[in-house]
This record gives sequence, structure tokens and C-alpha cells, in this order.
Amino acid sequence: MENNSEVTEFILLGLTNVPELQVPLFIMFTLIYFISVIGNLGIIILILMDFRLHTPMYFFLSNLSLVDFCYSTTVTPKVMAGFIIGDKVISYNACAAQMFFFVALATVENFLLASMAYDRYAAVCKPLHYTTTMTTGVCARLAIGSYVFGFLNASVHIRDTFSLSFCMSNLVHHFFCDVPAVMALSCSDKHIGELILVFVASFNIFFALLVILISYLFIFVTILKMHSAEGYQKALSTCASHLTTVSIFYGTIIFTYLQPSSSHFTDTDKTASVFYTMVIPMLNPLVYSLRNKEVKNAVKKVVEKAKLSLGFPC
Repeated sequence: MENNSEVTEFILLGLTNVPELQVPLFIMFTLIYFISVIGNLGIIILILMDFRLHTPMYFFLSNLSLVDFCYSTTVTPKVMAGFIIGDKVISYNACAAQMFFFVALATVENFLLASMAYDRYAAVCKPLHYTTTMTTGVCARLAIGSYVFGFLNASVHIRDTFSLSFCMSNLVHHFFCDVPAVMALSCSDKHIGELILVFVASFNIFFALLVILISYLFIFVTILKMHSAEGYQKALSTCASHLTTVSIFYGTIIFTYLQPSSSHFTDTDKTASVFYTMVIPMLNPLVYSLRNKEVKNAVKKVVEKAKLSLGFPC
């Protein structure tokens, strides 16, 4: 990316400068990242290997796991390096690349969550028409649309942020190159850029939330009409898992991005960012999949095959 500024690199101030906390935080984030990588890649491999999981629900789960793995990897390794070796310097272009991929993948996740809510609506409210509603083509278009819109959205934010001039401080009050944190360093007039950020973020979040809320409104109405206790519990369990992650994801995103610029970069704001950059990618495989009976059966099947191949009795 062309640099029209005097600044050639940024310094990420991170979560804390307290020396006693560097190693414990490194261990904690390493563990979180390890669980996230194993969980998300494991889900993807499991879905690819087991034909019984080749359904729309697991198609979206595999995409969600891919996105979670990628956008956690965009942020977490750099944070870990800052804790253990004190490497907090990031070049101008590397900062732009980190911001681009993070914004793109977070936006993709936003629309994948909406697509998953629509899928659950079709499964619970219109089970007889589910296979004709959620066809391969529909699923592919929803997924591709999420990726296209995500990368277009990132392009808008990168252009608005890095078209500004950076001629004073290069100290980023965050642990990664987030849009508001970098934009705050500009010595140019950033009023229009901030308005675009709030408008685009608001549209993305509330459009997806509207789809999710409408889908679940119909789902809850259908659940209340169910006479089967088993069907009621199954549908409610599916909703509870999805809504748990939706609440954490959108709660932290709204808290972080839809507030006045003067309120950014507090310790509370950084803590909220930890949730959607690191904790949520770790939790998603557990919330969406590992509590699922079909996934548990698939895991058992893989373990049994591994035992047989190694010569161990099942």
C-alpha cells in the first residue's frame, strides 16, 4: 500500500505493560489459540470426512470454523510475540494487511451467523420444505455473498483509514491494528472517515441482527406450538447454542464500534476486543458443534478408526 505519511511503522501498546503479567498472559493466550486452532481445524476435517455431516447446517459451520481460525490467526500470534519477546513494532504495510483481513473475516462471520439463523428457521419452521429451501445453490450463494461483502467492506475501511496522513504519534493504543485505534493517530481531518466507519458498521451489524431476530421470532413461535416434548427440547437447545454466541459476538462488537471515538481504547474496550478476536473463535466449535450429538458420533467414529489402524482394540 502506498504510504503518503511520515510514519513508516506503528507500535502496538498491547493489553498491559506490567512485567509480572507478560508470561501469564502469554501462557493464557497460547492456550486459547491452541484450543481455537485444534477445535476449528478439527471441525472442518470432521465435516469433510463424515458424509453424514454434509448438510447445510454443517456447511455453514465449516465456513464459520475456517473464518474463526483465519481471523484469530490474523491477530493472536502478534499479540503472543509482544508478550514473550516484546516485539510490538508492526510495519505500515503489515498493519494495513492485518486490519484488512481482520475486518474482512469479522464481517464474513457477521453474515455467516445470519445465514445460520435463516438455516435454523428453515429447519424448524418449514421442515417439510427444508431440502428444497436450503439447496446446495442457496447455501453456496449465501456463503459466497458473505465472503464478497466482507472483503468489499474491508476495502472501504482500508481506503478510508490509510488515505489519511500519519505525521505525529505512531503509538497504537491497542493490541492489534483495529480501525478506530489507527484512525485516531491521524493528523488529517478524520470526521468523514469516522462517520463512514459508524455507518457501515451499523448497517452490517443491524442488518444481520434483523435477519437473526426475525428468524428466531418465527422459530420461537413454532416451538411454542410444538406438542412433542422431544422436539421442543431439541429446537430450544439449537436456539440456545446459537443465541449464546450471537449475544457474545454482537454484544462486544456493538460495545467496541458503535460508541463515540473519545470513548475508545480504554482497558474495558481492549478486554471486549479480546472476546471477539480470541475467545469467540475458541468457543464456537464447543458451542455449535461439540455439544451436538451428530458431531459427537462422528468424533467417536474417527477415534475408533484411528484405534483400529494403530492396532488397538476398540
